[in-house]
Amino acid sequence: MSKKSAHTNSSKDLRMRQQLAQEAARLIAEEGIKDFQIAKHKAAERLHAPQTHNLPRNDEIQAALNQYQRIFKADTQPQQLHQLRQISLKAMRFFHRFEPRLTGAVLDGTANEHSEIELHLFADSIEELTLFLLNANIPFEQCSQKVSMPNGDILEVPSYRLEMYHTPILLMLFKHKDLRQAPRSPATGRPAQRFGLNKVEELIRLSADLD
Repeated sequence: MSKKSAHTNSSKDLRMRQQLAQEAARLIAEEGIKDFQIAKHKAAERLHAPQTHNLPRNDEIQAALNQYQRIFKADTQPQQLHQLRQISLKAMRFFHRFEPRLTGAVLDGTANEHSEIELHLFADSIEELTLFLLNANIPFEQCSQKVSMPNGDILEVPSYRLEMYHTPILLMLFKHKDLRQAPRSPATGRPAQRFGLNKVEELIRLSADLD
């Protein structure tokens, strides 16, 4: 293959990755798809390239999502994000005994009207949180989430989906020892950011000051 042909193919591959990242970002922003893998495969189908090997990385989709919201959602998304962060703070205060940590789209700033609040809670047993929800008369659905830890372990984390303040919330219940070691972010592959109550309060204050 000539250098010119290789360069042409490389440019086509790059354009395809960019187009797929942009379409995946649009699907996340407009249709509420939460899983990066689902978004990128659906994007490939939408662009009539289901067999492509040029699927974008998750961090490329995350960057495209930030750009999409700056361009197309600038008049609504910041307000939605601020509201979700305020609701997150209320929920964290409610679950304070479980040392809650905010993570996911509401923390990283990509959340919109389709997003759920993601909280990591910490307890010695599943029963502790289950009884707490039952005593508070909060309906919930039990499920589990697989997460990748920095040491390479894959954990199946007991989780609860519920609604508070008219907003969907995902609670993921970890052991106390996992306070020191966050699972990997699906977007970056690095340990996920997690903010405690005080840092979320500070984040909201900073956002208000910027407005």
